[in-house]
Amino acid sequence: MIRINQLRIPIGHSPRELSKKAARALRLREEEIAGLQIVRQSVDARKKPDLVYSYIVDVQIKGGREEKVLARAKNRNASLVKEKPYCCPAPGTEPLKHPPVIVGTGPAGLFCGLLLAQKGYRPILLERGRDVDRRKEDVDRFWEGGQLDPKSNVQFGEGGAGTFSDGKLNTLVKDVSGRNGEVLRILTEFGADPAIRYASKPHIGTDVLSRVVKAIRQEIIRLGGQVRFESQVTDLSVRDGSLEALVLESGEKIPVQAAVFAVGHSARDTFSMLLSRGVSMEPKPFAVGLRIQHPQAMIDESQYGRSVKELGAASYKVTWKAAGGRGIYSFCMCPGGYVVNASSEPGRLAVNGMSYHGRAGENANSALIITVGPEDFPDETVLGGVHFQQRLEEKAYVLGNGRIPVETYGDFKAGGPPKERFGQVKPQFKGQWAFADLRELLGPELSETMVEGIEAFEHMIRGFSREDAILAGIESRTSSPVRIPRDEQGESSLKGLYPCGEGAGYAGGITSAAMDGMKTAEALIRRFAPVY
Repeated sequence: MIRINQLRIPIGHSPRELSKKAARALRLREEEIAGLQIVRQSVDARKKPDLVYSYIVDVQIKGGREEKVLARAKNRNASLVKEKPYCCPAPGTEPLKHPPVIVGTGPAGLFCGLLLAQKGYRPILLERGRDVDRRKEDVDRFWEGGQLDPKSNVQFGEGGAGTFSDGKLNTLVKDVSGRNGEVLRILTEFGADPAIRYASKPHIGTDVLSRVVKAIRQEIIRLGGQVRFESQVTDLSVRDGSLEALVLESGEKIPVQAAVFAVGHSARDTFSMLLSRGVSMEPKPFAVGLRIQHPQAMIDESQYGRSVKELGAASYKVTWKAAGGRGIYSFCMCPGGYVVNASSEPGRLAVNGMSYHGRAGENANSALIITVGPEDFPDETVLGGVHFQQRLEEKAYVLGNGRIPVETYGDFKAGGPPKERFGQVKPQFKGQWAFADLRELLGPELSETMVEGIEAFEHMIRGFSREDAILAGIESRTSSPVRIPRDEQGESSLKGLYPCGEGAGYAGGITSAAMDGMKTAEALIRRFAPVY
């Protein structure tokens, strides 16, 4: 195939125009093209409001004449490429006495389980929370009345924390294995929009993602696997430095030879349990901050110069290094979305951002977060970061009296008690909220860094520092506060235990977590024979 870069076509073009543009780039008649596949589609807004799509496309030529066509075209943006599909390793030979067990059904656990099921390993997936349908009922009930279920909430349950998010699928992971493309292909196979395979900023939306994860679970079961909900692992049975069994909250013991722990970044009780059982673990930096809401129309105007229905709600990414040396940056930006109560522990409160597939909400929101590390934690233990998160969440809970604490940016910048009124920006929350002094939540240093960052971002996005922008906190679950070391075969210091995904410190979002789940499944496949 011939890959053509930088094919620029105005927004609103027809599919035929793309084919014509590719033919002209290769000095061909359009009918000589046997097939055209979009590899990447992005928006070029450098000359807004005149917007164009910039494409990367793969073109197949009738008669297999790619080399001759390329030589004649003399186009610097065109080159020969060979498609390199994802390839799963061949099965190993070591016998498995018991099917592999996967703890957690977030993206890492589901994709690990799906690959193992496809290859005949009949995995058992254990999830502390409920299936996605009952989980949604629990979350809606919590948002409406504040009744938290610690085992079924925005963090825990089928699909993991990403189920109640914007469902962004972009990743910074450099992938030469083809896992990234395979993750996107699998998502489309189970119900996601095919455009995620080529969009530069793909997203799936919480409403679509909930259907996709359910379909993946059903496929795992169809292939001989098991998925057990409300089955929390609370202890390990260890003999001679090897994992022998998983102990459930009910007291049931499940014998294991290989257990994948894909528990997510909020499984703090599991981290404590693993540490108590001698599993090597180390603290790692993460980031905390506040969510900020602006009118989506303001972001559209800044990014595109106008509202463009075809492009939908615009996104942004901003970053700044403050005078004190800390970095502040936007994270998990949700166009047309909502700020949600993402708590999972009684007496502690955390927020996140969420969008539906249509991104039709009135506001844009993003987390503005500041990097923190072990030097900021209240103690120097392995779980110092966990304790740091918990103290912030306890403050947030008290400040809002169990509701999301909020404040306008003007009041936050001025300091002191909030005036308890909004401006033209209307709040878009999932969950109850209350006015509060957010400087009291962040403390002096982080508060001043937040103000400096927001003022700097005004020079990047006009209106970013408007006084009626709405802040909410605390955004504390940006990534795992620990890392569980693993060797080249994916095994932890405890033989038979395979740390995986975001909670183990090896991913940062839906796609990278799913890719790590596949990587861990590959490690088991290389070593063990299928169980059939």
